[in-house]
Amino acid sequence: MLSSKKIVAAVVVSLIASLALSSASYAKDNKTTMASGKAKMGMSAKGVCAATTAYAHKEPQIQPPAVKLPVKNRTITFETNCGQIVIEADGANAPLTVLVMTTLAKGGYFNRTLCHRLTTSGLYVLQCGDPTATGSGGPRFTYDNENLPDQITNNYPAGTVAMANSGLTSSGHGTNGSQFFLVYADTTLGANYTRWGKIVKGLDILKAVAAQGVLGGGTDGTPKQSVGIEKVSVK
Repeated sequence: MLSSKKIVAAVVVSLIASLALSSASYAKDNKTTMASGKAKMGMSAKGVCAATTAYAHKEPQIQPPAVKLPVKNRTITFETNCGQIVIEADGANAPLTVLVMTTLAKGGYFNRTLCHRLTTSGLYVLQCGDPTATGSGGPRFTYDNENLPDQITNNYPAGTVAMANSGLTSSGHGTNGSQFFLVYADTTLGANYTRWGKIVKGLDILKAVAAQGVLGGGTDGTPKQSVGIEKVSVK
């Protein structure tokens, strides 16, 4: 776990020096259209989600949070058109990430956003957190990694919530922003992605979405079943 001095130093350097939009290291551009109509939450018995009001749009401008330690463990609830996905956010081991993500959530950053990427071979994740739904959007600041796993098999087990990023900058700082991925089956990745939470409700939703596959076929791209985050609450 990072010390408070290291966290403050990291956020001062990264949040002030990095003004370019961060992008996910394994994100790809996808065209997304708005689904009209009022969303009725939940997934049917046949595994079909309701319509969503989420759509691709410009990122809200939210200021980076002031660093206040310690950071409590929080519960973040994503109300999606497929049902609730609830995350226990690990403020003890990933304080900076949890602080940023809860600040974005409280500011409405994730409301009416689409989960833009699904992978179904080799790695098993649903990626969300980009209002533009292109895989290249994010807040106008970045911050460093924390709580990285060991480089072992299945180092991102099912239920893990982790940050997507585009690697380190030339100065060695992290490029975390707002994009995150939800792991629905045990996955092995390079130990480069901050683990900041655990799914405690909704893993079945992710598996059902994954079972429907990727739009147009293949194993990496826009989910065939649209997943829209309608709103988010933090406790």
